[in-house]
Amino acid sequence: MRTSSEKALPTVEQVAADFQTGFDCSQVVADYFAEEMGLSVEEARKVSACFGGGCGRGGTCGAVVGAMMVLGMKYGQYDADHMEQKEVMAQKQGAFFDAFSKEYGSSLCRDLLGHDISQPGEFDKVVEEGTMMTLCPRIVRDTIRMTETILKED
Repeated sequence: MRTSSEKALPTVEQVAADFQTGFDCSQVVADYFAEEMGLSVEEARKVSACFGGGCGRGGTCGAVVGAMMVLGMKYGQYDADHMEQKEVMAQKQGAFFDAFSKEYGSSLCRDLLGHDISQPGEFDKVVEEGTMMTLCPRIVRDTIRMTETILKED
């Protein structure tokens, strides 16, 4: 079984190509880690489908949500007998947010894009400025890299 650590990190151009075929940032992150999470690509894409563009509302970046899904699948508690996992998960979550904040300053889509895409016409501005095909693919690639780093710490 190939794990994410055996895959090449996607290039910005590869992520942009995924966007052009209709996939969102959250889906690209989840897709990259699907096998490691024990999911098919279809399952990973479906479960992460609603989170692109900060849930389409400019909230938490979909790439970040994808990373949280991956970390939750790996480190999350799943029953009352394993509640100590909450602390492990919280440490991994904190490490991710520290790295992401250091790199980007905010994990909110509207802050990253410089536009609140929940408002009329703002998404069109993001597309016109090219941000969707330049900044967002870089964020996705960096999110995957940061998530891999955390997963390798075990």
